[in-house]
Parts: sequence; C-alpha cells; structure tokens
Amino acid sequence: QVQLVESGGGSVQSGGSLRLSCVISAYTIRNYCMGWFRQAPGKEREGVSCISWSGDSIVYADSVKGRFTISRDSAKNTLYLQMNSLKPEDTAMYYCAAKFQGYCSGSWRLETYFNYWGQGTQVTVSS
Repeated sequence: QVQLVESGGGSVQSGGSLRLSCVISAYTIRNYCMGWFRQAPGKEREGVSCISWSGDSIVYADSVKGRFTISRDSAKNTLYLQMNSLKPEDTAMYYCAAKFQGYCSGSWRLETYFNYWGQGTQVTVSS
C-alpha cells in the first residue's frame, strides 16, 4: 500500500513563500505521476500542478503559473511544491496525490485520476 505524507504548510503573509513536501512510501517516486491539489472551505478540490512519472511533463493551473514550482527528489522519494508570491486566495488544504506510471494529460485535474492521496497540509495566507 502506497502512503503519502505531506508537510510544510503554515501561515504566512501575502507575498511570502512556503515549500510543501510529500514523502511517498514506494520503491521509487519515479514510477509515479505526482500531483498537488488544494481545497478551500466551501470549494471543490482543484488541481494545482502535476509531474509525470517520467519527469518530462510538468503542468500548472493558470492561477499558480509563474509562482509555484513542482519538483521531485528521487533519492528522498519526495515531491515538493515551492510556493512564492503567495496570495490570500491560495489559502487552502493542500494534498499530494500519486498514480502509477501516469501522465499529466487533461485527466490529471480529476480527483479520480489518482489512486493514492495524502492527508493534507494547511496553508493560510493573510493579507
């Protein structure tokens, strides 16, 4: 059973930065398409960013392009989300997700695309 554990959330002021981490308990993160999602109170969960299992495809939601960067460290089996220039509207619970040998096609934005989910880490941005 693959497990995902997020960390790195917290409270920051607008314009600040945070780096989220997600450790995957798999043989290697390189076998998995990984995604970051977020869910604000009263809103649906939305896809933030995705990196394909091969690592050669990365996509971002329009709302975070130029501000967020997804990356992975295979030696640590860890996925990252570097978040810069944070805005109050980025406030949400952030989740990482994994799919075995998946790609960041249009379907990645659907929750049902991913097989494994973490418990989430809260990000709060104050104005």
